Amino acid sequence: MGVGNILFTPSCTAALEIAAMLTVQPGDEVIVPSFTFVSSVSAFTNIGATPIFCDIRKDTLNIDESKIPELVTPRTKAIVAVHYGGISCAMDEIAEIGSANGIAVIEDAAQALSGKFKGRALGTVGDIACFSFHSTKNYHCGEGGAVVIGNSELFKRAEIHREKGTNRKAFFRGQVDKYTWVDRGSSFVPSELNMAFLSSQLEHIDDIHDKRRYLFGLYAESLRALEEEGHLRLPIVPEGCEPSYHLFYVLLRDSESRDSLTNYLSDRGIGATFHYVPLHSSPVGGKLHDGRTLPVTEWIHSRLVRLPLYPDLEENDVDLVCRVIYEFFSDSQ
Repeated sequence: MGVGNILFTPSCTAALEIAAMLTVQPGDEVIVPSFTFVSSVSAFTNIGATPIFCDIRKDTLNIDESKIPELVTPRTKAIVAVHYGGISCAMDEIAEIGSANGIAVIEDAAQALSGKFKGRALGTVGDIACFSFHSTKNYHCGEGGAVVIGNSELFKRAEIHREKGTNRKAFFRGQVDKYTWVDRGSSFVPSELNMAFLSSQLEHIDDIHDKRRYLFGLYAESLRALEEEGHLRLPIVPEGCEPSYHLFYVLLRDSESRDSLTNYLSDRGIGATFHYVPLHSSPVGGKLHDGRTLPVTEWIHSRLVRLPLYPDLEENDVDLVCRVIYEFFSDSQ
């Protein structure tokens, strides 16, 4: 990725918790999309920060950068840019908002390793980035994560947070004669066995990326006619973005069509599912939400279906999935 300040962690959640310790205090505010996994938010609420949920864009399903400025207050200390499906957020605009207001930009790049934005690796554009190596991700070790930090002073603090709040790393480097408790922290050092497994995965990063890109393209090409007929919408990749090809989804016309297609595929042995109950409507998130409407988030949630995508998937598997989807719309008419 062309950066050196990387710390591996037991999970992306742990990486996000380190990012939270570096950027917020109790009572601060964090601007986050509601359409994301809970860790994007809970890492900050666990410290006592308040999430300010932002709506998403209809094209990329990422945080809507045009909505962020109206959410900024003197208490805003971080913006969490979640690269949904490994397609980049509008990082130029988000970075500019952060810089103009003294707000840290945190890339939640859990799904984005090997993705790029205008030629730059995702995870190197914001102030801090967090990655996941969970078993559902493109490159995995069962459970694992990493935090990337551009600022050298923040990196020193991150080492302390990762080592249970102690300056143990400085001790091993001979910079102090003993180590002790100096700051907030937890046990954020990963298992060496997991990291050995991950190392083997990363040796094949290009092969895995290329296969996923090929499968993504097959789906898009095969289902294009259904999009042109108005039955569904395919993923949109903005100019300048190279996705990680983490997932492939389709958007149906309404929630009934979404549920019917999911069941139709399941009945034929094809795993397909929705994604993300919006956090602002969750039991916990609803209590923290300021009440503003997030119409695009709710529109997307009710229509999205994820299709199978993994490196061992073969061309005939994609053909089968697409054929069944065509049959579904034929049977529905």
